[in-house]
Amino acid sequence: MDMKLEVVVVPVSDVDRAKDFYTALGWRLDADIAPDGDFRVVQVTPPGSPASVIFGTSVTEQAPGSARGLHLVVDDIEAAHDELRRRGADPSDVFHDAGGVFHHAGTDARVPGPDPQRGSYGSFLSFSDPDGNGWLLQEVTSRLPGRLDPATTSFASAEDLAAALRRTAAAHGEHEARIGAEDPDWPDWYARYLVSEQAGTEPPS
Repeated sequence: MDMKLEVVVVPVSDVDRAKDFYTALGWRLDADIAPDGDFRVVQVTPPGSPASVIFGTSVTEQAPGSARGLHLVVDDIEAAHDELRRRGADPSDVFHDAGGVFHHAGTDARVPGPDPQRGSYGSFLSFSDPDGNGWLLQEVTSRLPGRLDPATTSFASAEDLAAALRRTAAAHGEHEARIGAEDPDWPDWYARYLVSEQAGTEPPS
């Protein structure tokens, strides 16, 4: 049975302030529903994310600002830093962890700058919402094998899809050079390559 993460609830003290903050980041406003004066639900979704964020009135017993370690994945950590700063989020500088595996709690073992090898999963930055709920951005440029469902392929933007098609076209050119002929079944080859690249499985030869 599939169990897909759908919603993360974030505790806030001022719903309108939180709504203004997150929508200013460019997060899509999905809903703002208040059936009565004691209950209000606001849902926003980060760009390209399959999961959404909910906050509001009487939606959680957590103390405002107590959420920590909420992760967002980006493919360019420095560009994300610049965009967050431009949108008023006051992000930390980009860092990597001294341990090189994940990152320590809080600000322990932070080393300034991105991962020296710029390895996927290795570079981070942090920011907080007005209540102090803590978010981290992690740069992921390629997935480890088995980390994606090979039956599911998706792209966050038209630019991401275009870049994937360029990589596929280059790989297909090498494929045609190997077989010494044009490949009439190139659409099938493209499809298999795009899926294998995202899923981290063996690409077509």
